[in-house]
Amino acid sequence: MRLELKGFIDLSLTDWDGKATCVVFTPGCPFRCPYCYNRDLVLEPDKLASLPLEKVLSFLRENGWGLDGVVITGGEPTIWPDLPELCSAFKEEGLLVKLDTNGTNPEMLEELVSSGLVDYVAMDVKAPLTPEKYSLACGVRAEPFLPRIRRSIEILVSSDVDYEFRTTVVPTIHVPGDVKAICEAIRGCRRYVVQAFKPLGPTIDPRFTNMKAFSEAELKAFFKEAVEVLGPDRVLLRP
Repeated sequence: MRLELKGFIDLSLTDWDGKATCVVFTPGCPFRCPYCYNRDLVLEPDKLASLPLEKVLSFLRENGWGLDGVVITGGEPTIWPDLPELCSAFKEEGLLVKLDTNGTNPEMLEELVSSGLVDYVAMDVKAPLTPEKYSLACGVRAEPFLPRIRRSIEILVSSDVDYEFRTTVVPTIHVPGDVKAICEAIRGCRRYVVQAFKPLGPTIDPRFTNMKAFSEAELKAFFKEAVEVLGPDRVLLRP
């Protein structure tokens, strides 16, 4: 099956810090994160209309003169074998490419990075890298994925590509000490982001759709955990 785009945002100023981008959405994901608000992309992608790549490219040629790049997100883009072709198509239009990924396909990640097909990678590290913690965060049995996630971390830390690791901290999923444990696993990283849970639509687990986010004080406490391990110059807070 070939990769089909299932969504498109023509302008975003928030998906790549400091850059004006468009955003394309790919369907499918090996995870079922209970707090994920891209529910249909993950669970019922066939319900969503497909968007031909050529239509997106035509729009960008006519209207994308002010854009710096494109963000490829999902779902999980790296499940698609022809993702390199998609990245290449955008690069040929003179656009920078950012990839959002959960790190479960290190082989694809390594191919994209080594081929220069991505300019920035944002990789979710959803919880401390233990089976119990990660399974709670990703909604499936996480143990088979953990070595692959660790390998993706290694690929990014040792690469020249610009990147960030990030954790969306979610009530009932994350507790004090979790961010510190995550940061111990990504020591040496260039950038780590603690970001607040903000449901922007129906979540995979309906209990999270209207769940109250962590308070500002709680977010700052998680941020402090990260700073204690990685140092203040490598940690960002996105409230």
